Amino acid sequence: MATKGNSGENRTRGSMSLFIVVGLCCFFYILGAWQRSGFGKGDSIALEITKKTDCSILSNLNYETHHGGDAGTVDDSESNFQEFKPCDDRYIDYTPCQDQMRAMLFPRKNMNYRERHCPPPDEKLHCLIPAPKGYATPFRWPKSRDYVPYANAPYKSLTVEKAVQNWIQYEGNVFRFPGGGTQFPHGADAYIEELASVIPMDSGMVRTALDTGCGVASWGAYLFKKNVITMSFAPRDSHEAQVQFALERGVPAVIGVLGTIKLPYSSRAFDMAHCSRCLIPWSANDGMYMMEIDRVLRPGGYWVLSGPLINWRTNYQAWQRPIKELEEEQRKIEEIAKLLCWEKKHEKGETAIWQKRINYDYCQEQDTQPTMCESTDAEDVWYKKMEACVTPYPETTGPDKVVGGTWKSFPERLNAVPFRISSGSIKGIGVEAYQEDNRSWRKHVNSYKRINKILDSGRYRNIMDMNAGLGSFAAAIESPKLWVMNVMPTIAEKDTLGVIYERGLIGIYHDW
Repeated sequence: MATKGNSGENRTRGSMSLFIVVGLCCFFYILGAWQRSGFGKGDSIALEITKKTDCSILSNLNYETHHGGDAGTVDDSESNFQEFKPCDDRYIDYTPCQDQMRAMLFPRKNMNYRERHCPPPDEKLHCLIPAPKGYATPFRWPKSRDYVPYANAPYKSLTVEKAVQNWIQYEGNVFRFPGGGTQFPHGADAYIEELASVIPMDSGMVRTALDTGCGVASWGAYLFKKNVITMSFAPRDSHEAQVQFALERGVPAVIGVLGTIKLPYSSRAFDMAHCSRCLIPWSANDGMYMMEIDRVLRPGGYWVLSGPLINWRTNYQAWQRPIKELEEEQRKIEEIAKLLCWEKKHEKGETAIWQKRINYDYCQEQDTQPTMCESTDAEDVWYKKMEACVTPYPETTGPDKVVGGTWKSFPERLNAVPFRISSGSIKGIGVEAYQEDNRSWRKHVNSYKRINKILDSGRYRNIMDMNAGLGSFAAAIESPKLWVMNVMPTIAEKDTLGVIYERGLIGIYHDW
């Protein structure tokens, strides 16, 4: 009897278990169908991103796959796939348009040889640049600011050349960046606090900065504490891998130089520009380089110059340069700043700060007026020759109005309607389209985060948006843990890089 009773009980339990399993299967099937339906938080946007993303910014690109034979037929068996193999190890540090051997073929005048010089088609590599042997996952921010695995950028020359200047130290299997520099021996923090006593960094009014001749980008690295994001650039020169060090640290940086062509940034982009012993001859070429800084500086923005030539009377002996030469250089810089209608706000020790006027009404009564650039498109800068002329201010409706609109603090400006949109400066993109673009990319990014669970974990420090549009992807994913390099393709129908900078983001023109 006992055996029979156990058998019936087992059948009952088995039926119950089967019912539970079937019920759970049905539940998860319905849940999965709901998640893929496009409703609620489980939408399928990320899975259909190539169909739903508006690529009108680059409408002349063809994304369709091309096959031999009749259009619309695909025969996988006949498809030819080209496999790209790793390049030879000697190309580990190769940058196509910054090849040092090719650079030596160009004139040294005005740093022309340090500018981009790309290889002809028959010299282009068709292999994958390998990582250095032993390449390790970079440390997460903010530890990466101070430490970089040696294997990731195996170059020790700066540790010797800049040993007394506290740039970089080699310790065991890592490089350590103490936060010092030639111009800030007491550390970047102390130097930045000095600047912040004049420039409104703590209020969020200053958000974007340009560092010319950045070294290993310690200034930009420590500005993150102020929620200021810096576009740093330095040439590919005898200081091996200084830009690579910056990127490994998690700091935005590109190879670049003030030479003969305009900087690849939109006009009126940066809230602040900075030079600390950057060795740029600011007084040369009739002030052409200062005029280029004026072009990329927002009306009301700040220019910081520290080191030579400021306070030359105290330091001329240490600099081992003739008094008259230094005096003449600073006089020229002061004259050019006055011609540009910049107001000198501060000079102390070896640091001087000027502020660009909010509009040109302040400057019309000057005795001497600068030569104005004749170009009708201030954003047409890709591979255009730099000139000793001033980019005109856009017109304003009154003497107290700020060109480009009143400054907004960050993060308010991230999602506020930029002046270039509200003023109708970009044809075909109005306020409604801008707001819809924001909403759409918030949905996309939410979907990305569901698929890639570590996207916002700090694992990814730098992300590139290769066709940035209005910068809405970067705005949606904005976080202290990461930053986005927004690329504006030079063939885009609508140039929106200026919008990206108005939002407090950074970006660059590039010809893919």
